[in-house]
Amino acid sequence: MDLTPAELTVLGLIIERARHGYDLERVIEQRGIRQWSDVGFSSIYYLLAKLEKRGLVHAPEAPASARSRRVFHATAEGRQVAGRTVLALIEQPRPVRHPLLVGIANLPLLTDREYAAALRARLARVEARIESVRAAQQAQSPLPRPAREVFSYSLSLLEAERQWLATRAQVPDDGQD
Repeated sequence: MDLTPAELTVLGLIIERARHGYDLERVIEQRGIRQWSDVGFSSIYYLLAKLEKRGLVHAPEAPASARSRRVFHATAEGRQVAGRTVLALIEQPRPVRHPLLVGIANLPLLTDREYAAALRARLARVEARIESVRAAQQAQSPLPRPAREVFSYSLSLLEAERQWLATRAQVPDDGQD
């Protein structure tokens, strides 16, 4: 892969439209990008510097003043590298490391009652997350196609997890401790 997911996320937003760091932070926050990406607030400028050093973005010289912000633009090479990375991420399934699976693999450490209670608690949190994602999606309408697809996929995964949890949360509570 040519870019890390965090680098691709930032570069993709710049390809969408030339942006400065604060604008990137605003869009990342608005779209809930941190729910599926590891782009932290403090890493935006670090990522921009890395992308600029690699020649994937550039910022035309801005007048030196306290209020000036460097607006970053994608280079032709940046667009090519991003395109290759996007194709690889979409075409090639990769293992998903999910902490829930680690918990489930260690079920012998829990009683049936603890497991059922944990599943019900997770189900409630997943349902709240679905509502939160839907609200964020509706608040930003109309969205660019990439953002619509991210929301759609995220909601599909959450719905699948909700369905799985709903069937498992019915684990009989037979009073075993």
